[in-house]
Amino acid sequence: MNEKKTPAIRFQGFTDDWEERKLGDVFQEYSEKNHEELPVLTIVQGKGTVLRDESNRNLQYDKSSLSNYKMVKKDDFIVHLRSFEGGFEKANSNGIISPAYHTLHGDDTDSSFYYPFFRSKNFIERLLKPHVYGIRDGKSIDIEGMKTIDIPVPSFAEQQKIGGYLDQVDYLVALYQCKLTKLQLLKKSMLTKMFPKDGARIPEIRFQGFHDDWKQRKLGDVFQEYSEKNHEELPALTIVQGKGTVLRDESNRNLQYDKSSLSNYKMVKKDDFIVHLRSFEGGFEKANSNGIISPAYHTLHGDNTDSRFYYPFFRSKNFIECLLKPHVYGIRDGKSIDVEGMKTIDIPVPSFAEQQKIGCYLERIDCLIAIHQNKLSKLQKIKQALLSKLFV
Repeated sequence: MNEKKTPAIRFQGFTDDWEERKLGDVFQEYSEKNHEELPVLTIVQGKGTVLRDESNRNLQYDKSSLSNYKMVKKDDFIVHLRSFEGGFEKANSNGIISPAYHTLHGDDTDSSFYYPFFRSKNFIERLLKPHVYGIRDGKSIDIEGMKTIDIPVPSFAEQQKIGGYLDQVDYLVALYQCKLTKLQLLKKSMLTKMFPKDGARIPEIRFQGFHDDWKQRKLGDVFQEYSEKNHEELPALTIVQGKGTVLRDESNRNLQYDKSSLSNYKMVKKDDFIVHLRSFEGGFEKANSNGIISPAYHTLHGDNTDSRFYYPFFRSKNFIECLLKPHVYGIRDGKSIDVEGMKTIDIPVPSFAEQQKIGCYLERIDCLIAIHQNKLSKLQKIKQALLSKLFV
């Protein structure tokens, strides 16, 4: 059977069929020791190598045995007999690695081209799989068998073109991941500084123009529970942890419900809070729209309260693990919230204007986080699509 010898997408100027050669003919194994002058490297799955002394993994090694460590050159490949995610990684710098690894070098090969290929689902699950033996965490790679795998070999120039392009995509993925991480850390930091610590009456950071002490009131005095039924005209909602509510009919969760029982469902108004007796992540969520919800939920409304301010507070570690915890009973997945006890919790109550200011600021951070998450997700999907079309 004649197999396709060219990928679905090619860069301009490349028209020749790709060759197919044995992995062991393209990449030669080498083993050079007695290089104690080089830095010791460790492997990070999916990211190549890092200096072992700068790794956050607490790895102990006998420095007297470094003469037995293998040298690896930048951009060469590293394979462990044990099959973790296929076993292939790439050296990001010159160094020495544990003798348990195998090192592979290929003349006229571009590692930026072959690295995504070696980590692709096609290579790991189809080509490499026949040469993996053992079960579960004990899986190992038959190195000599692995060398018999047929791999694609385009011209070195085309390898460089594809590899360089994928490097650019990886750079953008890393850039947006870095920005996203910084925003998430900023939000976490601001949540600790914009709410008073235990016993304090004012937060560490405040917006200009606000000076009054924050009040402390019982949750049940600030938020009143209500229960309105017979609103079948409203859409049925379902809860998504950490994201509030979505229309049940648009949810990707296969939830079956008896539409004849909708008259018994509770109405909830946009921005009001929803509490389930069962304690999942604290049990608090926020309604993103008007609708009706299962009668198993409790609905809470607060006059002169800004849900953008209270939602991160109700989902904070301090609220869930300290304030709410005494009112949670049961074990494991059977944990439930004592709603009446919950209403006795003292919560902070700044002025409505300050709530709005803080809520608006946190909402803007959430918006930026969502934008960067969306861009990152799109880039990752683009990369996956490219990997399937840029390789034979």
